Amino acid sequence: MKIKGFYSALVAIAIPVSLQNLLANFVNMLDTVMIGRLGGTEIAAVGLGNQIFFILNMVLFGIASGGGVFISQFWGKNDLKGIRKSLGIILCLSVIVASIFTLLSLLIPHQLISLFSPDPAVIQVGGDYLRIVCLSYIITAINFSFTLAFRCTERVRLPLACTSISLFTNAGSNYLLIFVAGWGVKGAAIATVFSRVVEFCILIFWSYGHKYEACGKLREMLCITADSLAKYFKIAFPVIINETFWGLGISVQSSIFAHAGTNAITAFQITNTISQLTWVFCMGFGNGIGVLIGKRIGEKKLDEARGYARRSMWFMPLVGAVVGVLLLPLSALLPLFFKVEPDVIRTATYMLWILIAFYPFNSFCMNWVVGVCRAGGDTVYTAVVELCTLWLVAIPLGFLASSVLHLSAVWIYIFVMSEGIVKAALGFIRVASGKWLHEVT
Repeated sequence: MKIKGFYSALVAIAIPVSLQNLLANFVNMLDTVMIGRLGGTEIAAVGLGNQIFFILNMVLFGIASGGGVFISQFWGKNDLKGIRKSLGIILCLSVIVASIFTLLSLLIPHQLISLFSPDPAVIQVGGDYLRIVCLSYIITAINFSFTLAFRCTERVRLPLACTSISLFTNAGSNYLLIFVAGWGVKGAAIATVFSRVVEFCILIFWSYGHKYEACGKLREMLCITADSLAKYFKIAFPVIINETFWGLGISVQSSIFAHAGTNAITAFQITNTISQLTWVFCMGFGNGIGVLIGKRIGEKKLDEARGYARRSMWFMPLVGAVVGVLLLPLSALLPLFFKVEPDVIRTATYMLWILIAFYPFNSFCMNWVVGVCRAGGDTVYTAVVELCTLWLVAIPLGFLASSVLHLSAVWIYIFVMSEGIVKAALGFIRVASGKWLHEVT
């Protein structure tokens, strides 16, 4: 296998996916940044309101990633029927889950926010935001499902275009509703819902109009047999559990910072918001590697799949190191983006510097979990490692630093981030063993 062929194919997928993820994160973070001009309470409220969406997003990612293993391998076999049936399973499960999240957010929004923060002002504002923004959850689930299918079949330009339009729609709507109309946090929520609807319309009408491979008739996608469902859950269920409890774990981390004080959670939310601008490139390359490996397995080119995995294991930490450096100039721009106390800006800046040091480890972990092992159908091992390192290392250390040792937010962040080193070591052992590769189709 030629090395040049691997990198050119990877870049062709990874760059559009990275840009699409970047713009998608811009859509998500616009509320936080523009609301940031109103004050710290509003930042914390919107950030915690989006924690509910984050948990939903992780569940949707688990459902889609599990199905993506099949779609990538079916794509290698040029099996359109298998691709469409897999997409149908993803769509059904995603809509069901999104409906549950929507119902809970409509009925008990303030109670959900209170799970993360004891501050009455944050709970009130965050609940008001959540009750409106949850109306976008079902549409987002459909968008997410089709976008994943298009990535796995190497149709990466349309999701990029749709997200670009959604970004500008959200930005314009945010400005009009937050500042001109004076609706504040509620205006930001309405703008987000509107932008998701626009994205949905373009994504569906264009893909079906141009007859994309994953786009089938409703009866094709819903032609789901007990056997196909059983095969899906055998591979996807560990991924769904993994992403669900990983999302819950990250929300618990937010709760740890929230209980350390409103300034601590505000700095943590700012750090996460800014880091999303660079992390998307690691995600893009990790997803690209997964598509290439899955396709090679479907084509029964197993030696090439193993070669891709070996190259990615040294290439991705390098990507992480280079991308992490981009956080340095972004950290200097925090006072321009957020109207908060100087102590909060200082804490967020220190957190970003710490994150730079951990980026190579985090990128390595992204690659072996999403890019290599999941593409090879090795979902049980990844789920066990991810959940154990999060719930038995990161969260206990964060609780220790916050509630027992009463350390500053910066030290809490260091304790939480240290689990990436353990996860990277376990991932290296697994990929080197070769036990990750399975033909699931």
